[in-house]
This record gives sequence, C-alpha cells and structure tokens, in this order.
Amino acid sequence: MNLSTKQKQHLKGLAHSLKPVVLLGANGLTEAVLAEIEIALNHHELIKVKIASEDRETKVLIVDAIVRETGAEKVQVIGKTLILFRQTEERKIELPRK
Repeated sequence: MNLSTKQKQHLKGLAHSLKPVVLLGANGLTEAVLAEIEIALNHHELIKVKIASEDRETKVLIVDAIVRETGAEKVQVIGKTLILFRQTEERKIELPRK
C-alpha cells in the first residue's frame, strides 16, 4: 500500500498530538521491540516510535528494518521519532482519497 502525499499529510496531522508508544533503547531493534510495534500497530494503526540512536546511518537502517519487518508505511521521520501507519481490518482511521 503506497500512501499519496495527501494521505501522508492527513496522517501527519493526526499523529501530531500522539506520544511515542514504543521506545528503542540501547539494545536497538530486538524481537521484543518488533513484537511491541506489531501489537501497537494492530491496536492503534498510527503510532510513533522513538529511536534512541545518535548515528544517522544507524537510525536509517533501523527505520528501514522496522518498515520491512512490520509491513507498515513510513509516514515521516522527525529527529528521533518515526511515524508508522498500517491499516487493520477495522479501518479505524479513514484515509482521504488519493
């Protein structure tokens, strides 16, 4: 599922008031962290993940791995915060048309 620019803008607006639900610590991306992200995506559809990595290249690799493993869409990365979206069967968040 590819999000259009209009849909990403809509999701960014919705995500603005959200707090990060998953925090990546010093251990980095583990199976447990991926499991937490899966649970959060299934429950909320739109989540923020805080990545505690100082190195820019490492952060990009972590973001790519999260997107690949979860099958979620990367909406935006601001600083150390990643915004992810994955629609569930219930479609809790209604996206604007492309």
